[in-house]
Amino acid sequence: MREDEPAPEIETTVTEERARSIIARNKSPDIPFDQSINPYRGCEHGCSYCYARPSHSHLELSPGLDFETKLFAKTNAAELLRAELASRGYKVSPIMLGANTDCYQPIERKWKLTRQILEILAECEHPVTIVTKSALIERDLDLLAPMGRKNLVEVHVSIATLDRVVARRLEPRAASPQRRLDTIRALSSAGVPTGVLVAPIIPALTDTTIEAVVEAAHAAGARSADYTLLRLPNELKGMFREWLATHYPQRADHVMSIVRDMRGGRDNDPNFHSRMSGKGNFAELIRARFALARKRHGMELRLRERIDLDCTRFRPPAIGGQMQLF
Repeated sequence: MREDEPAPEIETTVTEERARSIIARNKSPDIPFDQSINPYRGCEHGCSYCYARPSHSHLELSPGLDFETKLFAKTNAAELLRAELASRGYKVSPIMLGANTDCYQPIERKWKLTRQILEILAECEHPVTIVTKSALIERDLDLLAPMGRKNLVEVHVSIATLDRVVARRLEPRAASPQRRLDTIRALSSAGVPTGVLVAPIIPALTDTTIEAVVEAAHAAGARSADYTLLRLPNELKGMFREWLATHYPQRADHVMSIVRDMRGGRDNDPNFHSRMSGKGNFAELIRARFALARKRHGMELRLRERIDLDCTRFRPPAIGGQMQLF
Protein backbone atom coordinates (compact mmCIF):
# COMPACT_ATOMS: atom_id res chain seq x y z
CA MET A 1 0.00 0.00 0.00
CA ARG A 2 1.25 3.48 -0.88
CA GLU A 3 1.74 5.78 2.09
CA ASP A 4 -0.66 8.35 0.70
CA GLU A 5 -3.52 5.89 0.22
CA PRO A 6 -6.37 5.75 2.76
CA ALA A 7 -5.83 3.39 5.67
CA PRO A 8 -7.81 0.15 5.60
CA GLU A 9 -11.16 0.18 7.35
CA ILE A 10 -11.20 -0.97 10.94
CA GLU A 11 -13.83 -3.07 12.64
CA THR A 12 -16.32 -0.91 14.48
CA THR A 13 -19.33 -1.45 16.68
CA VAL A 14 -22.28 0.92 16.68
CA THR A 15 -24.51 1.14 19.74
CA GLU A 16 -27.97 2.61 19.34
CA GLU A 17 -28.52 5.50 21.72
CA ARG A 18 -31.89 6.95 22.68
CA ALA A 19 -31.03 10.56 23.34
CA ARG A 20 -33.12 12.76 25.64
CA SER A 21 -32.66 15.86 23.48
CA ILE A 22 -30.90 16.51 20.20
CA ILE A 23 -30.22 20.26 19.91
CA ALA A 24 -27.26 21.39 22.03
CA ARG A 25 -27.14 25.05 22.99
CA ASN A 26 -23.88 26.99 22.94
CA LYS A 27 -23.00 30.24 24.66
CA SER A 28 -19.31 30.41 23.72
CA PRO A 29 -18.48 33.95 22.53
CA ASP A 30 -15.94 32.76 19.95
CA ILE A 31 -18.16 30.25 18.14
CA PRO A 32 -20.54 31.60 15.47
CA PHE A 33 -23.54 29.42 16.25
CA ASP A 34 -25.96 29.02 19.14
CA GLN A 35 -27.26 25.56 18.29
CA SER A 36 -25.69 22.32 17.11
CA ILE A 37 -26.60 18.70 16.48
CA ASN A 38 -24.25 15.73 16.74
CA PRO A 39 -26.04 12.57 15.56
CA TYR A 40 -23.06 10.37 16.45
CA ARG A 41 -20.55 9.93 19.26
CA GLY A 42 -17.06 8.88 18.24
CA CYS A 43 -15.69 9.07 14.70
CA GLU A 44 -14.24 6.51 12.31
CA HIS A 45 -11.96 9.01 10.58
CA GLY A 46 -9.40 8.50 13.35
CA CYS A 47 -7.88 12.01 13.12
CA SER A 48 -4.95 12.21 15.51
CA TYR A 49 -5.72 15.81 16.45
CA CYS A 50 -9.48 15.53 17.09
CA TYR A 51 -10.41 17.72 20.06
CA ALA A 52 -13.58 15.63 20.58
CA ARG A 53 -11.63 12.52 21.60
CA PRO A 54 -11.68 13.29 25.36
CA SER A 55 -15.50 13.23 25.28
CA HIS A 56 -15.38 9.42 25.08
CA SER A 57 -13.96 9.39 28.59
CA HIS A 58 -17.39 10.47 29.85
CA LEU A 59 -18.65 7.13 28.53
CA GLU A 60 -15.87 5.30 30.42
CA LEU A 61 -14.21 4.53 27.08
CA SER A 62 -10.76 5.50 25.86
CA PRO A 63 -10.22 8.63 23.75
CA GLY A 64 -7.88 6.52 21.61
CA LEU A 65 -8.97 3.39 19.78
CA ASP A 66 -12.39 3.28 21.49
CA PHE A 67 -13.21 6.72 20.08
CA GLU A 68 -12.58 5.38 16.57
CA THR A 69 -14.20 1.97 16.92
CA LYS A 70 -16.91 2.12 19.61
CA LEU A 71 -19.45 4.44 18.09
CA PHE A 72 -22.89 5.58 19.16
CA ALA A 73 -25.80 6.49 16.88
CA LYS A 74 -28.63 8.65 18.22
CA THR A 75 -31.33 6.75 16.41
CA ASN A 76 -34.16 8.96 17.66
CA ALA A 77 -32.46 12.15 16.41
CA ALA A 78 -35.07 12.95 13.75
CA GLU A 79 -37.97 12.26 16.12
CA LEU A 80 -36.48 14.55 18.78
CA LEU A 81 -35.64 17.28 16.27
CA ARG A 82 -39.18 17.37 14.91
CA ALA A 83 -40.57 17.70 18.44
CA GLU A 84 -38.07 20.38 19.49
CA LEU A 85 -38.65 22.50 16.38
CA ALA A 86 -42.41 22.24 16.86
CA SER A 87 -42.36 23.41 20.48
CA ARG A 88 -43.99 26.79 21.10
CA GLY A 89 -40.91 28.25 22.77
CA TYR A 90 -38.49 27.39 19.98
CA LYS A 91 -36.41 30.33 18.68
CA VAL A 92 -34.87 30.03 15.23
CA SER A 93 -31.13 30.34 14.68
CA PRO A 94 -28.84 28.34 12.35
CA ILE A 95 -28.06 24.82 13.53
CA MET A 96 -24.50 23.55 13.10
CA LEU A 97 -24.00 19.94 12.01
CA GLY A 98 -20.54 18.49 12.61
CA ALA A 99 -19.49 20.69 15.51
CA ASN A 100 -18.08 17.74 17.47
CA THR A 101 -17.67 14.63 15.32
CA ASP A 102 -18.14 14.44 11.56
CA CYS A 103 -21.82 14.02 10.74
CA TYR A 104 -20.83 12.38 7.42
CA GLN A 105 -18.42 9.81 8.83
CA PRO A 106 -18.64 6.35 7.14
CA ILE A 107 -21.40 4.92 9.37
CA GLU A 108 -23.72 7.61 8.01
CA ARG A 109 -23.97 5.52 4.83
CA LYS A 110 -25.94 2.91 6.76
CA TRP A 111 -27.67 4.89 9.51
CA LYS A 112 -28.57 8.02 7.49
CA LEU A 113 -29.19 10.08 10.62
CA THR A 114 -27.71 13.22 9.07
CA ARG A 115 -29.89 12.69 6.03
CA GLN A 116 -32.99 12.38 8.22
CA ILE A 117 -32.08 15.59 10.06
CA LEU A 118 -31.58 17.48 6.79
CA GLU A 119 -34.92 16.25 5.48
CA ILE A 120 -36.68 17.83 8.44
CA LEU A 121 -34.70 21.07 8.22
CA ALA A 122 -35.46 21.30 4.50
CA GLU A 123 -39.15 20.57 5.11
CA CYS A 124 -39.54 23.44 7.57
CA GLU A 125 -36.97 25.71 5.87
CA HIS A 126 -34.67 25.93 8.84
CA PRO A 127 -31.14 27.34 8.31
CA VAL A 128 -28.18 24.99 8.84
CA THR A 129 -24.39 25.09 8.61
CA ILE A 130 -22.23 22.01 8.10
CA VAL A 131 -18.55 21.26 8.67
CA THR A 132 -17.22 18.01 7.20
CA LYS A 133 -14.18 16.38 5.64
CA SER A 134 -16.26 13.67 3.96
CA ALA A 135 -17.28 13.37 0.31
CA LEU A 136 -20.45 11.60 1.46
CA ILE A 137 -22.12 15.00 1.73
CA GLU A 138 -22.48 14.89 -2.07
CA ARG A 139 -25.19 12.26 -1.58
CA ASP A 140 -27.46 14.95 -0.13
CA LEU A 141 -27.15 17.51 -2.90
CA ASP A 142 -30.83 16.98 -3.71
CA LEU A 143 -31.60 18.60 -0.34
CA LEU A 144 -28.69 21.00 -0.06
CA ALA A 145 -28.97 22.62 -3.49
CA PRO A 146 -32.56 23.90 -3.04
CA MET A 147 -31.68 25.06 0.48
CA GLY A 148 -28.67 26.88 -0.92
CA ARG A 149 -30.84 28.81 -3.37
CA LYS A 150 -32.97 29.97 -0.42
CA ASN A 151 -29.95 31.02 1.68
CA LEU A 152 -30.69 28.25 4.18
CA VAL A 153 -27.38 26.38 4.17
CA GLU A 154 -23.64 26.93 4.15
CA VAL A 155 -21.03 24.15 4.05
CA HIS A 156 -17.40 24.30 5.16
CA VAL A 157 -15.08 21.54 3.99
CA SER A 158 -12.14 20.93 6.32
CA ILE A 159 -8.69 20.55 4.73
CA ALA A 160 -5.63 20.59 6.99
CA THR A 161 -2.99 20.14 4.29
CA LEU A 162 -2.54 19.27 0.63
CA ASP A 163 0.35 16.93 1.44
CA ARG A 164 -1.19 13.49 0.87
CA VAL A 165 1.35 11.64 3.02
CA VAL A 166 0.90 13.97 5.99
CA ALA A 167 -2.89 13.89 5.52
CA ARG A 168 -3.02 10.10 5.58
CA ARG A 169 -1.01 9.98 8.80
CA LEU A 170 -3.11 12.70 10.42
CA GLU A 171 -6.51 11.52 9.17
CA PRO A 172 -6.09 7.83 8.28
CA ARG A 173 -9.67 7.06 7.21
CA ALA A 174 -10.80 10.45 5.91
CA ALA A 175 -11.10 11.47 2.26
CA SER A 176 -7.89 12.60 0.59
CA PRO A 177 -7.23 16.35 0.23
CA GLN A 178 -7.89 16.13 -3.53
CA ARG A 179 -11.20 14.35 -2.95
CA ARG A 180 -12.25 17.13 -0.61
CA LEU A 181 -11.42 19.73 -3.23
CA ASP A 182 -13.64 17.74 -5.61
CA THR A 183 -16.38 17.93 -2.97
CA ILE A 184 -16.04 21.72 -2.77
CA ARG A 185 -16.36 21.80 -6.55
CA ALA A 186 -19.45 19.60 -6.55
CA LEU A 187 -21.17 21.62 -3.83
CA SER A 188 -20.32 24.97 -5.38
CA SER A 189 -21.38 23.84 -8.85
CA ALA A 190 -24.76 22.82 -7.41
CA GLY A 191 -25.26 26.29 -5.93
CA VAL A 192 -24.45 25.41 -2.31
CA PRO A 193 -22.49 28.24 -0.62
CA THR A 194 -19.22 26.55 0.30
CA GLY A 195 -16.06 27.52 2.16
CA VAL A 196 -12.84 25.87 3.25
CA LEU A 197 -11.75 25.42 6.86
CA VAL A 198 -7.97 25.05 7.05
CA ALA A 199 -7.86 23.06 10.26
CA PRO A 200 -6.04 22.37 12.30
CA ILE A 201 -2.91 24.29 11.44
CA ILE A 202 -0.04 22.39 13.08
CA PRO A 203 3.19 24.40 13.35
CA ALA A 204 6.21 23.01 11.50
CA LEU A 205 3.99 20.34 9.95
CA THR A 206 0.93 21.60 8.05
CA ASP A 207 1.48 25.36 8.08
CA THR A 208 3.60 25.17 4.93
CA THR A 209 0.55 24.54 2.73
CA ILE A 210 -1.81 27.23 4.08
CA GLU A 211 -1.66 29.40 0.97
CA ALA A 212 -1.88 26.38 -1.33
CA VAL A 213 -5.02 25.10 0.42
CA VAL A 214 -6.72 28.50 0.17
CA GLU A 215 -5.75 28.87 -3.50
CA ALA A 216 -6.89 25.35 -4.43
CA ALA A 217 -10.16 25.71 -2.53
CA HIS A 218 -10.85 29.02 -4.25
CA ALA A 219 -10.18 27.45 -7.65
CA ALA A 220 -12.68 24.70 -6.74
CA GLY A 221 -15.38 27.26 -5.93
CA ALA A 222 -15.01 28.04 -2.23
CA ARG A 223 -16.09 31.58 -1.49
CA SER A 224 -14.89 31.78 2.11
CA ALA A 225 -11.93 30.56 4.13
CA ASP A 226 -11.15 30.25 7.81
CA TYR A 227 -8.70 28.39 10.03
CA THR A 228 -8.10 27.10 13.52
CA LEU A 229 -4.85 26.20 15.24
CA LEU A 230 -4.16 22.82 16.80
CA ARG A 231 -5.97 22.37 20.12
CA LEU A 232 -4.82 19.76 22.64
CA PRO A 233 -7.33 19.49 25.50
CA ASN A 234 -7.13 16.99 28.33
CA GLU A 235 -6.12 13.46 27.33
CA LEU A 236 -5.43 14.52 23.75
CA LYS A 237 -2.14 16.16 24.77
CA GLY A 238 -0.41 12.90 25.57
CA MET A 239 -1.92 11.09 22.59
CA PHE A 240 -0.74 13.72 20.13
CA ARG A 241 2.75 13.69 21.58
CA GLU A 242 2.85 9.92 21.05
CA TRP A 243 1.63 10.37 17.48
CA LEU A 244 4.39 12.91 16.78
CA ALA A 245 7.03 10.63 18.31
CA THR A 246 5.86 7.79 16.07
CA HIS A 247 5.53 9.62 12.75
CA TYR A 248 7.82 12.64 13.07
CA PRO A 249 10.36 11.89 15.84
CA GLN A 250 12.96 14.36 14.58
CA ARG A 251 10.39 17.16 14.39
CA ALA A 252 8.32 16.39 17.51
CA ASP A 253 10.14 18.64 20.00
CA HIS A 254 10.12 21.56 17.55
CA VAL A 255 6.38 21.21 16.89
CA MET A 256 5.52 21.13 20.58
CA SER A 257 7.87 24.03 21.35
CA ILE A 258 5.95 26.26 18.94
CA VAL A 259 2.61 24.95 20.26
CA ARG A 260 3.60 25.96 23.80
CA ASP A 261 4.80 29.34 22.55
CA MET A 262 1.34 29.95 21.03
CA ARG A 263 -0.42 28.70 24.16
CA GLY A 264 1.28 30.79 26.82
CA GLY A 265 3.82 28.14 27.79
CA ARG A 266 1.28 25.31 28.00
CA ASP A 267 0.22 22.55 25.64
CA ASN A 268 -3.29 23.96 25.52
CA ASP A 269 -5.07 27.26 26.03
CA PRO A 270 -8.79 26.77 26.80
CA ASN A 271 -9.61 30.48 26.97
CA PHE A 272 -12.24 31.99 24.70
CA HIS A 273 -10.99 33.97 21.67
CA SER A 274 -7.36 32.81 21.98
CA ARG A 275 -8.06 29.04 21.93
CA MET A 276 -8.78 29.03 18.19
CA SER A 277 -6.06 31.36 16.94
CA GLY A 278 -3.38 31.41 19.65
CA LYS A 279 -1.03 34.16 20.85
CA GLY A 280 2.57 35.13 20.25
CA ASN A 281 4.79 35.67 17.21
CA PHE A 282 4.01 32.44 15.39
CA ALA A 283 0.26 32.87 15.86
CA GLU A 284 0.49 36.44 14.55
CA LEU A 285 2.46 35.23 11.53
CA ILE A 286 -0.22 32.62 10.74
CA ARG A 287 -2.93 35.24 11.13
CA ALA A 288 -1.15 37.62 8.72
CA ARG A 289 -0.43 34.88 6.17
CA PHE A 290 -4.03 33.70 6.21
CA ALA A 291 -5.41 37.21 5.89
CA LEU A 292 -3.17 37.85 2.90
CA ALA A 293 -4.17 34.56 1.25
CA ARG A 294 -7.87 35.34 1.67
CA LYS A 295 -7.45 38.88 0.36
CA ARG A 296 -5.53 37.64 -2.67
CA HIS A 297 -8.50 35.50 -3.71
CA GLY A 298 -11.29 37.77 -2.47
CA MET A 299 -12.58 35.20 0.04
CA GLU A 300 -14.73 36.04 3.04
CA LEU A 301 -14.08 35.14 6.66
CA ARG A 302 -17.23 33.33 7.79
CA LEU A 303 -16.71 30.99 10.72
CA ARG A 304 -15.49 33.75 13.05
CA GLU A 305 -18.73 35.66 12.55
CA ARG A 306 -22.43 34.95 12.79
CA ILE A 307 -23.30 33.33 9.49
CA ASP A 308 -26.09 35.29 7.81
CA LEU A 309 -28.65 32.69 6.77
CA ASP A 310 -32.38 33.28 6.32
CA CYS A 311 -34.28 32.63 9.55
CA THR A 312 -37.53 34.21 8.32
CA ARG A 313 -38.71 31.24 6.25
CA PHE A 314 -38.98 28.82 9.16
CA ARG A 315 -42.30 27.13 9.83
CA PRO A 316 -42.74 24.49 12.53
CA PRO A 317 -42.72 20.92 11.22
CA ALA A 318 -45.72 18.67 11.17
CA ILE A 319 -46.32 16.56 14.27
CA GLY A 320 -48.42 13.42 13.83
CA GLY A 321 -49.49 14.55 10.36
CA GLN A 322 -50.83 17.93 11.55
CA MET A 323 -49.09 21.29 11.09
CA GLN A 324 -48.68 23.62 14.05
CA LEU A 325 -51.09 26.55 14.04
CA PHE A 326 -48.82 28.91 15.99
